[in-house]
Amino acid sequence: MANSESNTMIKPVIMVHGGAWSIPDNMVDANKEGVKAAVMAGYKVLCMGGSAIDAVEAAIVALENDPCFDAGNGSVLTADGKVEMDSMIMDGSNLRAGSVGCVNSIANPIKLSRMVMEKTDHVLLVGEGANKFAGEMGVPHVSIDSLISDYAREEWERFSKSEYKSAVNTMFKKRDVKEELVNSGHDTVGAVAVDAQGNVACGTSTGGITAKRPGRVGDTPLVGCGGYADNETGGVSTTGHGEGIIKVCLAKHITFLMDQGLTAQEASVKAVENMYKRVQSSGGVIVVSKDGDIGQYFTTDRMARAWVKDDQVYYGVDIHDITSCPVDGLNHKIV
Repeated sequence: MANSESNTMIKPVIMVHGGAWSIPDNMVDANKEGVKAAVMAGYKVLCMGGSAIDAVEAAIVALENDPCFDAGNGSVLTADGKVEMDSMIMDGSNLRAGSVGCVNSIANPIKLSRMVMEKTDHVLLVGEGANKFAGEMGVPHVSIDSLISDYAREEWERFSKSEYKSAVNTMFKKRDVKEELVNSGHDTVGAVAVDAQGNVACGTSTGGITAKRPGRVGDTPLVGCGGYADNETGGVSTTGHGEGIIKVCLAKHITFLMDQGLTAQEASVKAVENMYKRVQSSGGVIVVSKDGDIGQYFTTDRMARAWVKDDQVYYGVDIHDITSCPVDGLNHKIV
């Protein structure tokens, strides 16, 4: 069901993020290029008449395939040097959702999450059961080594001999805490979209946090924490310190605030700042309302994000760093 009873067509909007964390200067350009490519992949789907859920999946696949980001190819390593990935996707038209936790040996966890949503009666599958389901669905098996980037290996070497908390404090320090950035760390990716029919969707995918305990599941696959989508309000994807995000149900908190009359931007700021106030955890969010308004906010040093609205592409990594340019090379006809 679209969000308008008259089924009035609206102009599609899509937004992506590549993670809120302490992005080093030498990785800024790669992050910008990565989120731009991903948002264009999703926008192309919308321009061809695709649904919000299709666009979100396409955008996140592009991010999972880019080793610059901590999802799919580029996932970080657990304390024992393994890959364990989480993801979720949600359709705001019917509140259906699918998610997976602690999966390995697949390139695109977001696709498996959609299969959970569409092919099972469940919402969340984890570990051995999720990997078995991937096999049943014919998802191609890839070597774990192929998912591990040089960045992830270097990061694991740095943090594997220290506490997990050290990785958290380094990557997710609050923006106003002055500290030299290290050449390591990357975080969760996500996307939100509203299509021409007014349907909303969200998705989030991650390899987690370096040196996490094996079996640790963060906020990403938990509906209402790592993401939430509802045609009556909008869509949210979160990023940052997962344990903190879980404690405040960050994504659902934002849609609750929007239900109370706050704009997407107002709700983003209030909810993320509240998370730091209540549980001293930093992170970020991207939001799209049912009407196509966007919200974005983060308390970490940087958050790579990009969005397309009214045929303009916007992107940046710093809090006040936004560049825009016209959309080029696409068929703009919405069918």
